[in-house]
Amino acid sequence: MAAMWTGFQPITVRRDGVTLFARKGGPPGDGRPPLLLLHGHPQTMAMWHRVAPVMALTRRVVLMDLRGYGDSDRPPAGAGSAAYAKREMALDAVALMRSLGHERFAVLAHDRGARVAHRLALDHPQAVTRLMLLDIAPTLAMYEGTTEAFARAYWHWFFLIRPAPQPERLIEADPLAYLREGMGQRGGGFDRRAWAEYERCFVRPGTAAAVCADYRAGAGIDLEHDRADRDAGRRVSQPLRVLWGARGVVGRCFEPLKLWQAVADDVSGQALDGGHYLAEEAPAAVLADAAVFFNQDDP
Repeated sequence: MAAMWTGFQPITVRRDGVTLFARKGGPPGDGRPPLLLLHGHPQTMAMWHRVAPVMALTRRVVLMDLRGYGDSDRPPAGAGSAAYAKREMALDAVALMRSLGHERFAVLAHDRGARVAHRLALDHPQAVTRLMLLDIAPTLAMYEGTTEAFARAYWHWFFLIRPAPQPERLIEADPLAYLREGMGQRGGGFDRRAWAEYERCFVRPGTAAAVCADYRAGAGIDLEHDRADRDAGRRVSQPLRVLWGARGVVGRCFEPLKLWQAVADDVSGQALDGGHYLAEEAPAAVLADAAVFFNQDDP
């Protein structure tokens, strides 16, 4: 693992009793724009190993393991899985970046991390300058637009929100089988070192419960927050770039650009040649697009 992160310093931040693991890298000195990278399920920050080192050549890059994943804590879910609400995870991100002296920063995020980024942009517009989201549509739109094709492809969305302890018990019976079968159906191109990290972290005690809590929050309290925003007319105001896999489920079952335009003011995007895991399947394309998008704010 250390070889993957040459030049990146490990750090930990504690917020409300939860310890969050992160890494930071980039050139020293002031004036380098900060960028936060957030991973998806069931991965860790290791998913960015083909992207982060390049981004760190010109900016201060911060990677965080979301609570419940990687080497961050797995706190109890609490009533309604509120401890895993995307609002709570967004507060984790703000606390981390402020601890590093970054009051304003850009965000590049994938999958569950992109849902955290969406909430982060809404709840903390003064902190987020612009954001790029990989292979998701808004959570509320995806649930409200669920079809048979989507339910079959994203079966884990509906499996993980089953009442405890059913999904936890089944995952814990063979967690690596869940990892292999779930990720294998949605893309590929995984580096063996990154895959070893996914396996190491997914078998950590408490992971199954945390993952289920993440998705239960996504189907519960997160939707409440999204509906409240819709009713109040709150929208993402920052520049938003969305990329999705041309061979992925999100692009096949939804219209990502149209759905993001319904909840954000300044949206652009395109499909890239790949599946769900664009940062690993098509890193050069992601980096090229990110360079154009994020450099617009550079001094």
